[in-house]
Amino acid sequence: MPPLPYAYNALEPIISADSLRIHHDILHKNYVDGLNRAELNLVDARRDNNFELIKYWENELAYNGSGHILHSIFWAVMSPVGKGGEPGNITLSEIINYFGSFDAFKEQFSNAANKIEGSYWAILTWQPTWHRLEILQAEKHQNKTQWSGIPILVLDVWEHAYYLDYKTHRDEYIQKWWQLVNWEEVESRLKLAMNGEVKLTI
Repeated sequence: MPPLPYAYNALEPIISADSLRIHHDILHKNYVDGLNRAELNLVDARRDNNFELIKYWENELAYNGSGHILHSIFWAVMSPVGKGGEPGNITLSEIINYFGSFDAFKEQFSNAANKIEGSYWAILTWQPTWHRLEILQAEKHQNKTQWSGIPILVLDVWEHAYYLDYKTHRDEYIQKWWQLVNWEEVESRLKLAMNGEVKLTI
């Protein structure tokens, strides 16, 4: 279970310490525990050559593994208000190259986050297949993905991410969240992704 790279109150007033503590220490940990449980049960299945529950454990592997990965990135791409810098040269160039402008990118990303139904993520990925950025929505962590895409910037819009602070006002949470984006971290992840590398640890 990776620790947060900042104090629990570091993202206030955008995200409260109580919300962050619950989200990280309890909910993220549940995904880590679920991933470990799935891995161990698959070890047992291979050892015993008993794959009767393979569908269940493979689903648990995908769901909890994706939840752990996306949450780890989510914590890393945020920083205290005013500490995240500006979009790096490579990030800004790639954004303008595909989306036309930073404002157009921000509007598409925000709308992708706000207008999805249920429990989702908005994700900016580097897609090696197309050699460009792409905005995707992810359902239940692992659904609606685009294979080979590498997450660069992610926004959790499950209710547990914002409800304690914003109730039903998801759009307000999304707009304020932009103040937390750690663009230096995004630039670092993009550089690695363009070379086919993934940075997970925070």
